[in-house]
Amino acid sequence: MLEACAELVDELGYDGVTTTLIAERAGVAVGSLYQFFPDKRAVVQALTQRNLDQFMTEIARRLDEAHLEHWWDGADLIFDSYVRMYREVPGFSRIRFGDVVDLRLIDGERDNNTVIAENMASFLADRFDIAFEDIRLPVAVANEIADGILNLAFRRKLFPEETVIAEAKMVVRGYLTGQMEAAR
Repeated sequence: MLEACAELVDELGYDGVTTTLIAERAGVAVGSLYQFFPDKRAVVQALTQRNLDQFMTEIARRLDEAHLEHWWDGADLIFDSYVRMYREVPGFSRIRFGDVVDLRLIDGERDNNTVIAENMASFLADRFDIAFEDIRLPVAVANEIADGILNLAFRRKLFPEETVIAEAKMVVRGYLTGQMEAAR
C-alpha cells in the first residue's frame, strides 16, 4: 500500500491521491486499507516515516564505509543520500519528509526539520563520540540552510541542479567548519 501511495503521489501529487486510488493501485479492497490506515494522511505519514528510516539507514551505511576526519565532513554524504532519494525513491520528490502535507507530520510536537536534524545530530554524536548538545544547534542550522538551498535546486529550477547542489554543499561545509573551529 505504501508503494502504491508513493507511485500515485509521483503521478498525481498529494492532493490528487485518494484512499480509493491507493487501494486500487495496491490491489486491495479499500476496507483493507482502512484496517491499517484511517485516512490518506496516515498512509502518507507511514510513507514519510519509511523515507526517514531509509534515509538514516543509508547515512549509517555510508558513514560506516567512509573514513572521515571530522563529523562535519559527513555533510557531503548526507547531501548525496538526500539527492539520491529525491531522484530515485518514488514519491519522495513530492512529499520528501512530509513537509508538503504537514510541517509536523513525523512528530506532533516538533516540526519535521527538527526531527530530521535531531536524528542526524544524535547519529553523528554517537558515531563520532561527541556530545549531542555540542552539535545539536549546528546540525539544525545546517539542515535548514541545506533545505532552503535544495529547494532552489529541485523545486524552483532556476539554475542547473548540480550547480546548486554543489553550492549547498560548499555553504554547509563552510558553516559547519567555521562553527567547529570557533568552538575550539
